[in-house]
Amino acid sequence: MNDSIEPVAPPPAEAATAVTPTVTTAVPPTAHDAARDAARDAPPGRRPRKLAAPLAAVALAAALLALGIVPRIDARAAQRAQVAVQQALPVSVIAPGVAPADQTLTLPGSVAPYADASIYARTSGYIAHWSADLGTHVKAGQTLAQISAPDLDAQLRQARADEASAQANYDYAKSTAQRWQDMLQTQSVSQQDTDTKVADMNAKRAMLASAQANVAHLAELVSYESVTAPFDGVITARNVDVGTLVTAGGTPGSPGLSGELFHLEQTDTLRVFVDVPQDSAAGVSTGTQVYLTTPQYPGRRFAARVARSAGAIDPVTRTLRVEIDVDNRDGALMPGAYAQAHLVVPSAAPALELPVSALLFRPNGVTVATVGANGRTVLKTVQIGRDFGTRVEIVAGLAANDRVIDNPGDAITAGEAVKIVATAREATPVGTSPVPATSSASSASSASSASSASSASSASSASSASSASSASSASSASSARITQPAQTTTAAQPASATAAHDTPPLRAAGTAPAAATPAPTPARG
Repeated sequence: MNDSIEPVAPPPAEAATAVTPTVTTAVPPTAHDAARDAARDAPPGRRPRKLAAPLAAVALAAALLALGIVPRIDARAAQRAQVAVQQALPVSVIAPGVAPADQTLTLPGSVAPYADASIYARTSGYIAHWSADLGTHVKAGQTLAQISAPDLDAQLRQARADEASAQANYDYAKSTAQRWQDMLQTQSVSQQDTDTKVADMNAKRAMLASAQANVAHLAELVSYESVTAPFDGVITARNVDVGTLVTAGGTPGSPGLSGELFHLEQTDTLRVFVDVPQDSAAGVSTGTQVYLTTPQYPGRRFAARVARSAGAIDPVTRTLRVEIDVDNRDGALMPGAYAQAHLVVPSAAPALELPVSALLFRPNGVTVATVGANGRTVLKTVQIGRDFGTRVEIVAGLAANDRVIDNPGDAITAGEAVKIVATAREATPVGTSPVPATSSASSASSASSASSASSASSASSASSASSASSASSASSASSARITQPAQTTTAAQPASATAAHDTPPLRAAGTAPAAATPAPTPARG
């Protein structure tokens, strides 16, 4: 008899009940299993809504991860832009000015009398007396000096006596020839004898004409004993005195033994000769209004006009000789003085102007350096026109809205990155310094530093929030990624400090302050 008791197996329902709690306690169902069971048990119409919840969670995690990466990318771009700006060439730009429509051309000139004459002796003799001294205003025909020439007077008297003798001989020969012609009518004399008397009459007539010419010549020489003024003017030189021996035949090129007796100049109207440069010669014509200034009359202007011009360019000096007439009846201006002629020359067409400090002289011509829209240099070949001294006219090759670099280095090339540290509305004349932009650059440097720090802080906060919202594996990967920008910033810091020592840094383009990028709120699990 077997007394052992066989264990009785529990009913199937109880066994299942006993096993189920054990399984539930040991292995909790995953979110995926729960979602699957819920989708299986749920009615067919509610399953898509249940599937949207896990997809939204995944999208939220991806968005939080992106919020951590994007600020770091922006920070890197800002750092690269800041380094590029700090390494760019600092320049000062100017805007081209508008050249004046009319140019007042100031040229040096020499004042000359309207007419001047060097008076020499035409008769040899001694100065008997003089009646015009230095500075004397004389009239045309007025006697300046008297020359004593006794031998010339004697020659004139002899010539007049010879003339009288020749006149008597001619009269006798004429009457004789007339009588012989009358006798020839009655055949009292021969034709040959008559012709001889007529020929003698003609010879005596020629001798009379010669004697008369000699008298006229000597009379003219005697008239030169009286030295007279050829025109109204002022005596500017007297080189003779009473008893001075003078000889005839002197000229400015060969003054002779006695030289110049007097120098006479007409000063009621003066002439000023100026040489106009070739580039401005086209604007100067007869009748152009001019005013003169002289050192002895500061602030006074003498009205004048262009009387005539040479009409040709001097091939040596490349200038146009112009004569200006000025009224000087008050005697204020003096011949031989220095004067400045101010001519108003119209411009051919509207043009721009730049200071000469902005010009580069290259083998291909005059060049200016401009800043393009991309912040890099653009070299432009220009054509210069009128010269205003410290400025020049630009007639071609430049636009009014170009940003021209002032005082560019000779080594500047096209395509260089530049940084504008000063901008002038109008072209700055040579010799003046542009307005310093130190305060503006310092403010920009402070803003750049604050912007960089704010961007780094925003990136760190966003990275931390992204790490907190992600799984543990993603968190560790994010931590590794966060370490890399920090190292990059540390490595770039010496270069930034070096650049900041040379030029004040500016805020990089695209870098926003901290307030513009708030840190996202960490997601709650």
